[in-house]
Amino acid sequence: MEVLDSSAFIHGYDGDDETASIPAVQAELTGETALRFDAEEGAGMHIHVPGEGAIGRVRSAAEETGDLTELSDTDLRLLAAAFELDATLVTDDYAMQNVAERMDVRVRVIAREGISEERDWQFQCTGCGRTFDENRDRCPICGSDLSRKNPA
Repeated sequence: MEVLDSSAFIHGYDGDDETASIPAVQAELTGETALRFDAEEGAGMHIHVPGEGAIGRVRSAAEETGDLTELSDTDLRLLAAAFELDATLVTDDYAMQNVAERMDVRVRVIAREGISEERDWQFQCTGCGRTFDENRDRCPICGSDLSRKNPA
């Protein structure tokens, strides 16, 4: 089974497997892409609403990788759906791919190259330059904003 992100409908993805998506993806789509969602649903696509437990596991994994601030509620729910259904997530979103990798969820990319490695992001203060493993609203040393930084 494949769980389809909005990018699957935007790029006209046509897989050979059973499909699923979530109601929030339908809400993101307009025009022709919304019609693609409706057509896929009419052809038997399963609409899945993931449980809070799975969403919590995704949120924890996203905190571990440093991707939580990059993911929307829809992204979290799509990852949770793929996790619960033991399905392949169809997306071009790099942050979603990184969290999926952490959770051992298979990913299929559509229009872009996929990630080459899982990353645990660090956060660097734009003022004093100190780095932190977890994201915060402000640097606890100087009070400046933090930005996400590749640890490599």
